[in-house]
Amino acid sequence: MKKSLSTILGLATLSLVTLTTSCSNDDNKNDEPKSDFVVVRDNLQGEINTGEVILESGTYKLTGKLIVNNTAKLTIKPGVIIQATAVAEDKIEEVRYIAIAQGGSIDVQGTATSPVIMTSEVQKPGAWGGLVVCGKATINKGLTASAEVSALTYGGKEDNDNSGSIKYLRIEYPGFAYSSSKEFNGLSLFGVGRGTTIDYVQVYESSDDGFEWFGGTVDAKHLVVSNKAAIVGDDLFDWTEGWIGNGENWYGIRTNAGNRGIEADNSGDNLSITPISFPNIKNLTLIGAGANDTSSESQALKLRFGTKGKFDNVVLKDWKTGFDVQHDESIAFVGTGLLATNVKFENVTVKSKGSATAGTTVDVTKVFTESTTATGAGNGSGVPTWANGWTKGL
Repeated sequence: MKKSLSTILGLATLSLVTLTTSCSNDDNKNDEPKSDFVVVRDNLQGEINTGEVILESGTYKLTGKLIVNNTAKLTIKPGVIIQATAVAEDKIEEVRYIAIAQGGSIDVQGTATSPVIMTSEVQKPGAWGGLVVCGKATINKGLTASAEVSALTYGGKEDNDNSGSIKYLRIEYPGFAYSSSKEFNGLSLFGVGRGTTIDYVQVYESSDDGFEWFGGTVDAKHLVVSNKAAIVGDDLFDWTEGWIGNGENWYGIRTNAGNRGIEADNSGDNLSITPISFPNIKNLTLIGAGANDTSSESQALKLRFGTKGKFDNVVLKDWKTGFDVQHDESIAFVGTGLLATNVKFENVTVKSKGSATAGTTVDVTKVFTESTTATGAGNGSGVPTWANGWTKGL
């Protein structure tokens, strides 16, 4: 059972500093143990090692990395805003991000009318690191591996692993880059298990991928990615390392010269390594930049490096290429393990193209079947009604 104890340091700083610890309260009916972590509203950072920490209301300044370690839990109440402060250009090691380690847990309790918002003082893509979750589910990079953007361990054999619940969350301006090859995403899912809930999450103006799965078995519903800033973003959705999960109701849009709607891989090191990436995605809308697109990677879906995937009820609009299938291993699955049914194309120049590992052109038209009545994420190429109220910039 939990409640928050707030210590007010002077009336002049009433709205600025709140110290919160967890203790007992019969009203909340919660048996989580007390945490020794002290929350400072204007200096939120550090490692939560025990018990549950609750962010109750208002705005918290994220001034460094916040890590939720094994057995600990971070609960975020509806309407809470976590705002990452600026990082000096010569202090990139101080990047702000939130990470859930293996065995740790997060409970984002946003609602349609009062979402939780993770954002930045600097309102431009790449301003901070976003949210990283590391679980114990299967990956194909080895039994376990080290996450590239937090150095936390992920992977294992617990496909039903539970890292918590994330509902009605908006992540704004993530994608901080250490280098051109090491960047945060909006929501990074490393070996996350299917016991975890991910539902109603938007990534807004990320300079790298909106959502990326690194193996694991977690499902994800009602996802939104919107990239419209002049600063070029990467892919809207991305998976690799053997992700086997379900997706439902995804809506992605970019109007800048960013990259693909979906970039899907199994493994760039060993294309046939198991488990093979094989998600099942239903109700998908991906919108590109249309006539204004100057990107060389204007593909709604780039399917490569041995990935499988099933897609159904898909709307693709304003892309140069609909389905781009690459490498022999992925091409071998076309029409069976790699298939999109009920696809509606709107202003897509080339519906599909394929290239073998050797670079030769391959016919992959069997990767899709068409339907003029596909509704995608719910409203065709329009904004789905389920995204109303809690999202931004659509």
